[in-house]
Amino acid sequence: MTDFSKDIKIFKALCDEKRLTILNHLKSGEKCACVLIDTMNIGQSALSYHMKILCESGIVTSRQDGKWTHYSLSKAGSEYASRRLLELTTADKEQTPQCCL
Repeated sequence: MTDFSKDIKIFKALCDEKRLTILNHLKSGEKCACVLIDTMNIGQSALSYHMKILCESGIVTSRQDGKWTHYSLSKAGSEYASRRLLELTTADKEQTPQCCL
């Protein structure tokens, strides 16, 4: 049986409008949490919740700088997520018809 636990984290990260907005902001480069809070007009606890999910998915990485956390897209995580989506949505070359007839 295939283990989809990593895939679940990736797709959970992508199924929320706020998290997609965060990813869109991070496309232009690393952002401090304070910038995301101001830009998105959300509270620190809400941002923290969304960033935890994004970081656990591997799509986003973080680094601490004093009291602030800085976030950026993970190239490896993004490539893995893209590859998994393609793998999961591409038909196998040799499909055996399964029919109840």
